Amino acid sequence: MAPDLDVSLEMPYPQYRCAVCGKELPLTEARLTVTCREDRPTSHLHYSVRPATAADRHDIEEICDRAWGETDIDSFGRTFDVLACDNLVAETDEGDFAGLISLALDRGELAVVLLSVYPGHQGSGVGSALVDAAVEQARSKGVNALKVATTNDDIPALDFYQRHGFAIVEIETGIMIDHHGSAIPGFAGIPVRDEIRLRRPVCP
Repeated sequence: MAPDLDVSLEMPYPQYRCAVCGKELPLTEARLTVTCREDRPTSHLHYSVRPATAADRHDIEEICDRAWGETDIDSFGRTFDVLACDNLVAETDEGDFAGLISLALDRGELAVVLLSVYPGHQGSGVGSALVDAAVEQARSKGVNALKVATTNDDIPALDFYQRHGFAIVEIETGIMIDHHGSAIPGFAGIPVRDEIRLRRPVCP
């Protein structure tokens, strides 16, 4: 989902990486580009996913700050505190923090509260590894579905989640305008208006 108004207009951190030149881009300057597989950025690093520990708190706060500007995230009609969630982190063999997925039980399903991968590690399988780990987490908890909410502007997220087995099940139209007071610019300058909710069944 897109960040609050003051964050989106003043966000100092890049959130995406250009697939052509590798430059890191802020939210509103990013654009969709159709590329062949050979021209997509690749990484030779190996990543592992593990449960977060107390020692990861600073890294979790930093990636939340870069993605959202805070650790409180509104979705599914409630506010989640990332620091209180079940957090799984992705890191390189060198111990570099590459990405985070935050999970919380909500109405009998496991909600993906936040999934964020640093631009330098995007396109290298980190997001997929984090989602796979979330599926295993859901199974271990006996939960039969994962769910996630994003905003109408976030085309990369909608692409990613649908390629990973999620399907759109609900759209809360206008809810982001109610939240921000206006339709703020999001990904590629698209006005942020609606919350799009997706679900992925999880087999035992």
